[in-house]
Amino acid sequence: MADVTYDEASRVYPGTPPVRAVDKLSLEIADGEFLVLVGPSGSGKSTALRMLAGLEDINEGRILIGGRDVTNVPPKNRDIAMVFQSYALYPHMTVAENMGFALKLRGVNKTEIAAKVREAAGLLDLEKYLDRKPKALSGGQRQRVAMGRAIVREPSVFLMDEPLSNLDAKLRVETRANIAGLQARLGTTTVYVTHDQVEAMTMGHRVAVLAPGGVLQQCDTPRELYDRPTNVFVAGFIGSPSMNLIDSTLTSEGVKFGDIVIPLTREQLAEASSKGISNVVLGVRPENLTLADHGMPITVSVVEELGAESFVHGTNEQGDRFIVRAEARTHPSVGGLIRASVTDARHIHVFDKSTGLRLDTSAAVPADAVVFNK
Repeated sequence: MADVTYDEASRVYPGTPPVRAVDKLSLEIADGEFLVLVGPSGSGKSTALRMLAGLEDINEGRILIGGRDVTNVPPKNRDIAMVFQSYALYPHMTVAENMGFALKLRGVNKTEIAAKVREAAGLLDLEKYLDRKPKALSGGQRQRVAMGRAIVREPSVFLMDEPLSNLDAKLRVETRANIAGLQARLGTTTVYVTHDQVEAMTMGHRVAVLAPGGVLQQCDTPRELYDRPTNVFVAGFIGSPSMNLIDSTLTSEGVKFGDIVIPLTREQLAEASSKGISNVVLGVRPENLTLADHGMPITVSVVEELGAESFVHGTNEQGDRFIVRAEARTHPSVGGLIRASVTDARHIHVFDKSTGLRLDTSAAVPADAVVFNK
């Protein structure tokens, strides 16, 4: 096992102008940590993983594994094992042969290979499939074989590039829990790439959010990313459905939104004034908005029924779009009028519109400050 360090590592593709797929990425991943790289298409997450694997050149900076600079080290000498989006199994080999093939190439004796394969199969519940060919397995079983092939190598670092994207929704949920549990048992440093922020939040010890162009926005625990997103990009990306983000202005008392003013402390207002901040972006998550008899009027455009709850989409009087989470037994109608309220001001997020950076309002606003409840 080993720690991993990205030290201002960049991948630049030639062109006019050159294309930066990963831009000066700096990350320290602890020994035994499960770190998830997440972001939309074009954010460089898979490229960053391939740089760590040695499959992409590093044009600037360096990468270290266990304190050793591997920037120019061939992939086979990095002591890593990679699980790809495609299973890449040999169709003419059995499950056992697929899992032990890398060890066979190393010249490991048959008895040791068999023992390691049986041990990995036990971890992955594959014992009864060892004599089958890949064509006789389900997609989830094939993915477990691919993971078993990585496990038997006993690498310092596991690299996983969207390994669940070919599975159906139910199997994805089951397999991501299995992967997280397996990593906890093995304690092997793992770097996992996904575009699915729900997957990232439920699996990673920490999550690194990348924006298009391979720029790191924030790396933190899932809870911290949810509660204290560092900028508008992270706020809009983390959370399902995404956070409601509305352009607003600052007054001498706080953030003005329609006829509502959200209070800020003197210190926060002084900081905003010193930085010349007057235009802000107000953020509130759908789950922090509730339907109420009194509140901000919203005209309903779409209702998503999910069984236990529903998400109501609509617009307010100023034309801003909102999503509100509603109880399962409420049935707002399309074209109808609802009223939304937030009674806990600690659930409000405020960002500088010009820079996108967070203004920290949550710590100082009283919990009983009433907003969106006029």
